Amino acid sequence: MNAATATSHPTSFKVIAILALLWNLLGVAMFYLQISMTPEAIAALPAPQREVYEATPSWLNLAFAISVFGGVLGAVGLLLRKRWAVPCFLVSLLALIVQIVSAYVVTPAWVAYGAAGLAMPVVLLAIALFLLWYARKAERNGWIA
Repeated sequence: MNAATATSHPTSFKVIAILALLWNLLGVAMFYLQISMTPEAIAALPAPQREVYEATPSWLNLAFAISVFGGVLGAVGLLLRKRWAVPCFLVSLLALIVQIVSAYVVTPAWVAYGAAGLAMPVVLLAIALFLLWYARKAERNGWIA
């Protein structure tokens, strides 16, 4: 099956694809803000946050980049109705898991944020899991080819 013969999709498909793109572009913006912090901005952080920032190895930022750019590519794939959206969302999810677990293992994130700091990662994981599930559903239903 190619894109020309892909079956009709529900109206919600395009809405979800657009929201997925906007969400992941927000992630790209957060990534950019993270990696472009000036020394003055870093110094202005509360001490626990500054310690987490300073303890973050560059490979952890690479996982962040793979996660958000993989999500953007997945969303673009959905909008273009391409089945390569599925592996893009899978890579994004896996990179996100690496990022979250590693942040709590190699940085003092637990000390800085405690259990409450897990709220946003849980939301991020839920959205990433939903997007992967939805892309797989779209593939199964022939909405992407």
